[in-house]
Amino acid sequence: MPATAPSPHIGEPLDPLPREFANILRPEIPGLLKEIGVEVQRTYPVYARLFNGPHSDGIRHGVEQTLTAFVERIADPGTTPALRDEMLRKFGRVEAYEGRDLETLQGAYRLGARIALRRVRGIGLTYNLSPTLILAFADALFAYVEELEALSREGYLTVQARTVCDVAALRRQLLHLIVAGPPMPRATIAELCREASWQLPATCTLVALRPPAGELARGALDRDVLADLTLPEPHLLIPGPLTPERLAMLDTALAGVPAVVGPTVPPAQAAHSLRWARRVLQLIDEGIVPDAPVVHCEDHLTTLWLLSDPALVDHLTRRELAPLDGLSGSRRDRLIETLRVHISTRAPAEQVGEMLGVHAQTVRYRLRNLDSHFGPRLVDPDHRFALEAALRSLHLQAGKRAD
Repeated sequence: MPATAPSPHIGEPLDPLPREFANILRPEIPGLLKEIGVEVQRTYPVYARLFNGPHSDGIRHGVEQTLTAFVERIADPGTTPALRDEMLRKFGRVEAYEGRDLETLQGAYRLGARIALRRVRGIGLTYNLSPTLILAFADALFAYVEELEALSREGYLTVQARTVCDVAALRRQLLHLIVAGPPMPRATIAELCREASWQLPATCTLVALRPPAGELARGALDRDVLADLTLPEPHLLIPGPLTPERLAMLDTALAGVPAVVGPTVPPAQAAHSLRWARRVLQLIDEGIVPDAPVVHCEDHLTTLWLLSDPALVDHLTRRELAPLDGLSGSRRDRLIETLRVHISTRAPAEQVGEMLGVHAQTVRYRLRNLDSHFGPRLVDPDHRFALEAALRSLHLQAGKRAD
């Protein structure tokens, strides 16, 4: 009787894939990422809340990293994706925080693998790839899934190993549940508050921190402040409004870590406040909102609103400024800037001229020109409001381009 061949180790594909195969797979990653997100939310509705909550960017980034790491491993088998590994452990910790078993997450991983395999089969037909190559890919893919599951299991077991008396862990779990999206049942939150020795406030203030937040002086935080600095997007929850005393505490604790303070809201709306604060962090990075050690969302609500949907704002701008489409670039720009100042200030021509650095007569000439292009649209309340919104958003984005 012939000796039985040893089975391959978990995580090892039966046959290596050709490195050039990575070049075929890379362009597929964006579409695959979108397809996996849609199918996972449809099959596992519990993840729809996470994909659409305040951690959505981090989750999508984690999934993208996982897909990219697999493709780059084909190109270079020696690649060690440390950042991906930590992200997967965090996925496991989230499952433990939310009280789910690992079967749901493992099912999502396997669903993603089946979607990827289905797409590669289609690629195989397009590129006339051999069945042997497709089989080798399937083997490598499902070995990779076992690796993902093992890493997430590490994070899951780390949380489970903590005792119920670990108040810090309970408070991190409580913070996660408060900001995870649609509010959890009040009874669930109340029970966890009792276990964590923390009183649910009537209002709270969320603070988004720029990662990494390792320099934050945790000892300077008030005892009732909830914090999780281990996440890709670290944040704090301060009970109640940001009083002068709380602000002084925050300034000391931040120790130079940039932060954006969200609006003070009821706990049920904490996810919105955190989402807005994180969006302001993005706008700072884009050069639209001025940088500062501590930035307050309340000072930039109009900017948040105007730039909340860039594609929609671009469409609105094109529609409202269409009467000027036939003009040359420089002439059109001068008229747009004059119209913006005129509509936003409602000042007489002399003051508009001072703001623009031109003669009042030039302003009057431009306003007559604008009136000939726009006609009654300039006095129609709905069009005037839409036009002002479009011009303000255009001005904000122009500031970004100038930088």
